[in-house]
Amino acid sequence: MASTPRLGDAATDAAIGDGAVAPPAHPDLSSPELYFNRELSWMDFNERVLELVEDEATPLLERVKLAAIYSSNLDEFFMVRVAGLLDQVEAGVSARTPDGLTASETIDGIRERVKEHFDRLHRCLDGTLRPGLAEHGICVVDIDEVSETERDALAERFRRQIFPVLTPLAVGLGRPFPYISNLSLSLAVLLADPVTNQRTFARVKVPKENLPRLVATGKQQTFVPLEQVIACHLEALFPGMEILDHGVFRVTRDADFTVSDEADDLLQAVEDELRRRRFGEVVRVELGRKMNPSLRDSLIEALEVQPRDCYEIGGTLDLTALWEIHGLPDREELRDPPWTAVIPPRLQAKETGEETNVMAAMRDGDLLVHHPYESFSNSVVRFVNQAVDDPDVLAIKQTVYRTSDDSQLVPALMRASERGKQAVCLVELKARFDERANIIWARALEEAGVHVVYGLPSLKTHAKCILIVRREGDGVRHYVHVGTGNYHPKTARLYTDFGLFTADEQIGADVADMFNFLTGYARPKRYRRLLVAPSGLRDGILEEIERTIEAHTDDAPARVRMKLNSLVDERCIEALYRASQAGVRVDLNVRGVCCLRPGVAEVSENVRVVSVLGRFLEHSRVLAFERPGEDPSVWIGSADLMPRNLDHRVELMAPVLDPQLRDDILDTVERAFCDDTASWQLDSEGQWARRARQGPEPRSMQRELMVAHAGLAAEAGSGPEVIRPHGAHAKHAAGPGSRQAGDR
Repeated sequence: MASTPRLGDAATDAAIGDGAVAPPAHPDLSSPELYFNRELSWMDFNERVLELVEDEATPLLERVKLAAIYSSNLDEFFMVRVAGLLDQVEAGVSARTPDGLTASETIDGIRERVKEHFDRLHRCLDGTLRPGLAEHGICVVDIDEVSETERDALAERFRRQIFPVLTPLAVGLGRPFPYISNLSLSLAVLLADPVTNQRTFARVKVPKENLPRLVATGKQQTFVPLEQVIACHLEALFPGMEILDHGVFRVTRDADFTVSDEADDLLQAVEDELRRRRFGEVVRVELGRKMNPSLRDSLIEALEVQPRDCYEIGGTLDLTALWEIHGLPDREELRDPPWTAVIPPRLQAKETGEETNVMAAMRDGDLLVHHPYESFSNSVVRFVNQAVDDPDVLAIKQTVYRTSDDSQLVPALMRASERGKQAVCLVELKARFDERANIIWARALEEAGVHVVYGLPSLKTHAKCILIVRREGDGVRHYVHVGTGNYHPKTARLYTDFGLFTADEQIGADVADMFNFLTGYARPKRYRRLLVAPSGLRDGILEEIERTIEAHTDDAPARVRMKLNSLVDERCIEALYRASQAGVRVDLNVRGVCCLRPGVAEVSENVRVVSVLGRFLEHSRVLAFERPGEDPSVWIGSADLMPRNLDHRVELMAPVLDPQLRDDILDTVERAFCDDTASWQLDSEGQWARRARQGPEPRSMQRELMVAHAGLAAEAGSGPEVIRPHGAHAKHAAGPGSRQAGDR
């Protein structure tokens, strides 16, 4: 076992003459030895998803879903993060990241891990998942495994449904190599003319966007990959030609973009960039491992990529196809049990059956909701709908970062405008991979008379807040919702997020000022209670950490607890190192990327880092600072501790002022450090070890919270809102972005 890292030993041991004793060295907190590489740490996160795929304790179709999530997570990682690294290499940038690696060295590390992970993933798929599915009558097979009757049925289906959609593209004189779109799956075909003996390369795109990727054979729930059905009938596409060889390949392109600070029309600028996105540089080529070397070399040359950008896959390419298996109807015995989201007790219907008014409940004190344990529709959606119907409500303002086609909140803003209320929607057009959906919503809102604001070109508006302005007496009152997650009804069933409802006067004034800053023309100022990026969020967090350090004594210890998606920011990490050096206990629950190195002697001995995964995506962000003699300082909001969030986004974090609500949040955070079911702990060498059972009974943070909320629901008589996280709605249940990579 490697010894615990220690900085400064050489300086301490150096001879300084006359037998004098060297003073203790002060470790350099910016030393590369104290940081993990951001991209490789993300690979560690996706490996934890892979471990859940391999976990036999997870229901079979949930393992299938996680395999699809692993694959889609990796796609987005290459489209954005690896694309950025390749840009640096191409530009000759030799700068090193805080951990000391260059972009080229990082790419090499990523490549090594991707190859290892894919071998594991396909071993699990072929050795465990497929046989397990077959035992339950769900068969995904190669075309040479089907019966003659099934092959005939596939041939008929090819003739009627598949062949008419295909477009063979040959390469030769006057026929340049065709454009290969991002994430498209293709067949590379080597042809020979039997008359002239001339050889030709051709490409056939697999139309997985228009047809099921897994083709039913006619036998109940037996499927063959679409590309194999096409490959079996290539002679129909190239009549009279000899099919010498064929192979499957898939291209990934750079899908990130930047909008100029000087863009006059942000919506038009984003639309222009979206059109350019499909022509991004190739960043990865996946190839079937059995592809003919000559065909492989021709393909690499035509795509103008380097060999290290090519990945040979020893199984099915693009495992996002597994969503089709996970989405099969019924089969509840192979899934997680459905969860019933409860209505928060204070929002329960009255004895008369009348729906409780959310704003009336807020006047009695702040409310905290925890999704998906508590209902989104019966809290957030109800809050907005009641405001639309309330004649005393003068204005409704909301941020939209990501939402869905069936959102009730955006249409509610349209109704508010139609009823003469001031309706304002700040739509973030640059929400990665949701840009088109947000553009469609923005135009619909504008047509309905809603004041639509697109934010600032140089900043993404990532804050999650709703402001209701209501006339009361001879003045107005502000009602505010601040959340850690998007106003997205589908992900609210799958992501764990907190939402704070408050009528606190100062918080309301702060949120109003933030909206005015974003919709008007003003310089950001210091807020009364909120921490808002990019003007003061980092400084506020650093101030909280420093106050905690100053308050700590051995007799009266202080503590820092954080729940985050990612921890990357150097200045925040250095502050946490200083807290550890001062003896402050620092407990971090980081779902994804963590660049902090725990367990380093004289630096981070008092830091513990865990990561919890599960059926729900851990998405909430909580910062808690506990100092002797004071009430805990607890914050929730939209920001992770990353430079992009603190410097290049509009983020908002709000204090939780109610003692009972603080206790509820701290109880949730603490459960993460007791979890021994789906929890990993990070050591000083960068290894994430799955935590072993600590007591006679396993502890699961998410299961305990479901039981706790179900108990509250039973006491209060909550009506059911059954959540069945499978099918298309479950696509982000364990991974980015957004999404996991995501949170986007």
